Amino acid sequence: MCAAVNWADGTAPSKMFASDNAAGACAEIVDAVVAVADQAHLAYGNDPVTATATRRVAEIFETDVDLHCVSTGSAANSLALSALVRPWGSILCHRTSHIQVDECGGPEFYTGGAKLALLDGDDGKIHPGQLRRAVADRVGDVHSVQPQVLSITQATETGSVYTLDEVRALTSIAREAGLRVHMDGARFANALVHLDLSPAEMSWRAGVDILSFGITKNGGMTTDAVVCFDVALGTELAFRAKRAGQLASKMRFESAQVLAYLSNDVWLRNARHANAMAQRLVTGLRATPTVRVRGSVDANLVFCELPEPLLSGLLDRGYVFHHGIPEPGVARLVTSHATTADDVDELLAALG
Repeated sequence: MCAAVNWADGTAPSKMFASDNAAGACAEIVDAVVAVADQAHLAYGNDPVTATATRRVAEIFETDVDLHCVSTGSAANSLALSALVRPWGSILCHRTSHIQVDECGGPEFYTGGAKLALLDGDDGKIHPGQLRRAVADRVGDVHSVQPQVLSITQATETGSVYTLDEVRALTSIAREAGLRVHMDGARFANALVHLDLSPAEMSWRAGVDILSFGITKNGGMTTDAVVCFDVALGTELAFRAKRAGQLASKMRFESAQVLAYLSNDVWLRNARHANAMAQRLVTGLRATPTVRVRGSVDANLVFCELPEPLLSGLLDRGYVFHHGIPEPGVARLVTSHATTADDVDELLAALG
């Protein structure tokens, strides 16, 4: 369902709760891009900045990785999945997942027609029982697509976060059935700081083969990344990225963003702040008698039911946010690295 949004011109940053994509880039990332602007390097990733960024990602994840910087999260998801599934395969995912709801058929296009098989589960999380049935559905039947990949969204599209045990339970079912595992980590950092785990624990050590590593939503500028823990897939991913128009000629500008993001804990600082602002917001919303918060608020997304006068009142005051998802009267409020405590308090005051 397409959300109704108030796209008022000249929206003040303090009133922007539509998406963490709407926030500006953090200073460290802007400075890193500027720093490489007057340098001359070989093109297409054959530069020292990209090599250093790859080493840094390997250090962060405590294993060898194959890194591909891409321009969007949609490209990251679609390319990652295309390396794991054949056109006659299926990708098992939650029915509210980004690859199902918000990619405009991108995964199907990049994979040459692989089918998304939609699973249910509370709070945006796949139910293990659903997955166990799906991995065995019509296996070996030439008339049916074959289950080949599990895709987990972490944090989920509803703002919840899978616990480590929940991730392991799903990946174990997938592994036993011979499936590969993709993690959509558009908000990977937000989930990571919520669980207080290491990047390795929440990814390859938990059974993940390939990660869509979100940067843009957490203070980045123009890049996200595919982090492949099975480096044998690197050559295929390189060709697929080029064919998809995702091999940047001046790759150093994208790699500089990745490097700055992972330096001095910038990414963790930004995520902790965004999550803290969401907690401040949800605490205030729960203290408002006419507002009902929906689901878990583990990351930086808050869904709440707002009576029409309150919803309209916020829009009239210039606040920008999605509403009508998943149904009329429900608002989605997203905090970011740039959201301040005053921004949250002013929104709550406007509800009062």
